[in-house]
Amino acid sequence: MSEFASLATLDQDALRALARVGREVAFPPGHRLIQEGQRADRCWLIRSGRIRLDARVDGHADITVQTLHGGDLLGWSWLIPPYRWHFGAVATEHVTAVEFDTAALNRLSDDDPRFGRLLLLALAAVLVDRLQATRARLVDLYRNPAEDPGRRSVRGGS
Repeated sequence: MSEFASLATLDQDALRALARVGREVAFPPGHRLIQEGQRADRCWLIRSGRIRLDARVDGHADITVQTLHGGDLLGWSWLIPPYRWHFGAVATEHVTAVEFDTAALNRLSDDDPRFGRLLLLALAAVLVDRLQATRARLVDLYRNPAEDPGRRSVRGGS
C-alpha cells in the first residue's frame, strides 16, 4: 500500500493492519460507487482508473466536483454522523481499488487507539485536500469575469 501518498503517515504495523481488512475490487466505466445521501459504509484506495465526484444541484445536471485517480482515497463520509455520502461517485474508466468495510476500520481503531489516531490523521489530510479542491472548483465555476485581476478598470483618467 506504499503507492498511496495519503497513507505516508502510517507505520508498517498500521499498513499491515489495513492490508488485512482490505479487498481488491474492480469497477467498469459508468459504475456508480456512491449515491449522494445514501449510507456511507466503506471507502476505497484507488489503484488505477478515474472516478468522478459529483454533486446534485436541484433543477440541473449533476456537477463534477473533482476527478480522482490512482493513489487517491475515495470515501470519508463514514467518519462523520449521520454517515451519509456527501457527494456521488462514478467510474469514468475501468477502476481497480482496495475496498474497506468501515466497520472493520472502526474495530481496528477501537482495538488499537494509536492506529485509530494515525488513520484519522491520514483521512483528515485527505478531507482537507478534498475541501480545498472543491472550493477551487466552485470559485472557478462562479467567478465573475468582470473581476478578472488581469483586467484594469479605467475610472477617471490619470
